[in-house]
Amino acid sequence: MARTRLVTVDDAEELAETLARNRGFLAPWEPLRDDAYFTIPTQRALLENALAEHEVGRTLPLAIVEEGRLVGRINLSGIRRGGLQSGAVGYWVAADSNGRGLATEAVAEVVELAFGPWNLHRVQAETLPENIASQRVLERNGFTRYGTVPEYLRIAGRWRDHVLFHRINRDWRPL
Repeated sequence: MARTRLVTVDDAEELAETLARNRGFLAPWEPLRDDAYFTIPTQRALLENALAEHEVGRTLPLAIVEEGRLVGRINLSGIRRGGLQSGAVGYWVAADSNGRGLATEAVAEVVELAFGPWNLHRVQAETLPENIASQRVLERNGFTRYGTVPEYLRIAGRWRDHVLFHRINRDWRPL
């Protein structure tokens, strides 16, 4: 059963509600968010932007679903063509749906899409060093840890080091 689907603008209300309900749970892993971020209009605007980027092939914005409910998001973003043929995966799952393999299944689906119809050579991901659960999700999906970058992203108000992971499509062929 598919765990992901393309987002729609109609997801704005459920997404805003899920994000607001999980604000504290997600805060240690995210940039600082002001109150407006958790509103329907902001989520609608972000979804519209993500879908516009999808139309031109720069991102794959997906909802993670369980029994018809939106319980998280996963994106394949920063897609670059030319000599790189790469994208980055990022994801989150709501607290009440965490620990049941949903992120692992969603990452597997994204890798299948990235290496299939999107024809990418490489997918990368970054985690905070203490985010062992996310590192396990990546490792279960064949990602390899290949380094650490200092002060990579501003998370929870501080510049934080990140552990780098990637997975290479050894069967990549030009279209």
